[in-house]
Amino acid sequence: MALKGKAWKFGDDISTDLIAPGRLFHLRSNIPELAKHVMEDARPGFYSLINRGDFIVAGENFGQGSSREHAPTALKLAGIAAIAAKSYARIFYRNCINIGLPAVICDTDQIKEGDELELDLEAGLLINHNRDKRLTFPALPGIMNDILREGGLVEYVKKHGDIKI
Repeated sequence: MALKGKAWKFGDDISTDLIAPGRLFHLRSNIPELAKHVMEDARPGFYSLINRGDFIVAGENFGQGSSREHAPTALKLAGIAAIAAKSYARIFYRNCINIGLPAVICDTDQIKEGDELELDLEAGLLINHNRDKRLTFPALPGIMNDILREGGLVEYVKKHGDIKI
């Protein structure tokens, strides 16, 4: 599965409250509306800047804070195709996989805002076309790739039944 998009760069310790503003908690049952506000406290007007298929690129500890799955779900509904970060908060990372939003761990210092990226999950490769860089990341376990390929855990289980471990 290869994805292509433009990089939007953020720093370290981006919380779920910055991703999906806590002050908009009343929208938790209306995720499409909440998606219109993703990252707006970190970058005002972010939703109007992005295009479907774009990537978020961040530093350490992306998604720290609460374990609300609203944050990755809102990013996905806003059109973000994938996230690349140096590290993630554990629950946020797993929520990304569960809702079908690829999240990879790599050296994001090699990526600048606006760079055109191509992500190949199965090859463990993130290509930065602007800087002619090929960044590798740890391969995801097969089941995680399968879940992402199906669009998330719910779709995976609908199609294949329970996961056998």
